[in-house]
Amino acid sequence: MVSAKTVINAPTGLHARPAGELVALVKSFEGSAVKLATAVRSVNAASMLSLLSLGLKAGTEVEITVEGGREAEALAAVKAFIDNLAD
Repeated sequence: MVSAKTVINAPTGLHARPAGELVALVKSFEGSAVKLATAVRSVNAASMLSLLSLGLKAGTEVEITVEGGREAEALAAVKAFIDNLAD
């Protein structure tokens, strides 16, 4: 298992469009279980509804956790996606 923390920098947070893109990215890493967690709770990052339920706004710190095959690669890709959110 590997994990890393990052902060949502996009002014609009993680809304429906980028959440859908993140779900597609996570699902591309078959065999890896990816979770996003805030200080309050943790969700499966392969579920758009679960991601949206976190209510990730600008400035929210999230922890990304990956278990399974290609852990390091999946962690790097998900972290880069979140770090590069623009809108």
